[in-house]
Amino acid sequence: MARITLDIKKSIEQNAAVYFEKAKKSRKKLEGAKKAFKKSQDKLSLLNEKKKKIVSSEKITEKLIRKKEWYEKFRWFFSSEGFLCIGGRDATTNDIIIKKHADKEDIVFHTDMAGSPFFVIKADNRKISEKTMEEAAQATASYSRAWRLGLSSLEVFYVKPDQLTKKANSGEYIAKGAFMVVGKTNYIHPILEIAVGIKDNIIIGGPINAIKTNSEKFVIVKQGKEKTSEIAKKIKKIIGGSIDEITLFIPAGGSRIQKTK
Repeated sequence: MARITLDIKKSIEQNAAVYFEKAKKSRKKLEGAKKAFKKSQDKLSLLNEKKKKIVSSEKITEKLIRKKEWYEKFRWFFSSEGFLCIGGRDATTNDIIIKKHADKEDIVFHTDMAGSPFFVIKADNRKISEKTMEEAAQATASYSRAWRLGLSSLEVFYVKPDQLTKKANSGEYIAKGAFMVVGKTNYIHPILEIAVGIKDNIIIGGPINAIKTNSEKFVIVKQGKEKTSEIAKKIKKIIGGSIDEITLFIPAGGSRIQKTK
């Protein structure tokens, strides 16, 4: 219980006035304390909201930084019938593809021209169709030096992996990324053109039929005079995605985007 002290030198009214003033000051302090408490609560709520946004942003970033598949270090596409096809980007990856990733039932594609990638269709215990073979041949030709030279078509041969060897004939030398072919070769004559598309926010590129089948949006790329960097920017405006990833699917040499209706 609160104790009240009265000043005997003052009247009852005067004592009451003193306590009335004290009460007013106490109320003001209480109101100030309530305002300060509310202000603190508002700041805490704001900080919590910011924290939630930061956490949410971090989760989104984690989703955007996806784990790449093993085959994405090479040229790659899935055929219109769902076969994985991988190709070399240079002499080193040509070697790796044939030595480490070409299995007995797969089919290997190459050209007689120097500066051509090896492409391998992964059979995955299925029979590889002519349609998929034509798509792999088109990729092999389009990503070869023939694109830079302006050739409209190119002979592409295909063999089984066991027909390739690093053993050179006497007096001959096999360069890095190259192999000797033993036995019969079969040829396909594709035209040089590719497509670049996007599916599930992932850029894909390769033969037109394959990309048309597997993408949500795509553009056809043919030989031309525009630089790869400029073509990549134009493709990004049409389909979205990353310019760096788009660039990986554009053949070396001048290109142009086919005008479509």
